[in-house]
Amino acid sequence: MFMKKIHFITIIIFFSLISIYSQTDEYFDAPFGGGIGYNPGWIIPNLDIINSQLKSLGIPELSNSGFYTSGISGFMYLGFLKHIRLGGIGFGGSTSRNISIAGINKEAIYSLSGGGISIEYTLPYVRDWGISVGTTLGRGSMELELFQNRGSMSWSNIWSELNANPTTLLKSQNINRSLKNSYWFIIPTINVDIPLNRFITFRVGAGYQITFGDNWTVDNDIDVTGVPSGLDANSYFIQTGIYIGFFSF
Repeated sequence: MFMKKIHFITIIIFFSLISIYSQTDEYFDAPFGGGIGYNPGWIIPNLDIINSQLKSLGIPELSNSGFYTSGISGFMYLGFLKHIRLGGIGFGGSTSRNISIAGINKEAIYSLSGGGISIEYTLPYVRDWGISVGTTLGRGSMELELFQNRGSMSWSNIWSELNANPTTLLKSQNINRSLKNSYWFIIPTINVDIPLNRFITFRVGAGYQITFGDNWTVDNDIDVTGVPSGLDANSYFIQTGIYIGFFSF
């Protein structure tokens, strides 16, 4: 809903500013405009604690070099506060590893996602490009899904496993766990926007996600205790993007 509102507002601004631009070629005395775009990125969380557990299960370790993310974001400059722009972003991505040992399939899927509101200041010393520093505040989640099974399963076996007595259930080779950590985050950022023309701009940026909150749950929101204190979603990231709107840097 939040991103739909941004999209709607951006469309209105876009067509309004086309009319303004058609009447004058003069630069504004401060960055002006706004837009919406797609954001491919790369995020690098610390996976050492998770990898040590996966190794004990015989599952290959997740890559410490990070993984691909994608999202949508938008922003617009505030006319009454020069060089200040507000925006919003939503993003997510995942990485996985799997292995088959003696006919038993094991898989781990790690994912990060989030969304928030950004506020940035565009440096006034550079014209034509927009170099902005700021922060994003929002809510995110880290999830680890663990699977173990032996090939295909029949419809009746799925229900019979759930209906089995506790002793039989503990011996089952079919196991599924979904661990989730919900948190608040703050992300200091720096972004460089390079306009291709007045209506399309390319972005490259970087930041570091700082998270707050150690509320872990498993499966149907059952609380998890004893989670290592060093396990969090603090992450470096690199972001790119292509935006459509109106841009006067």
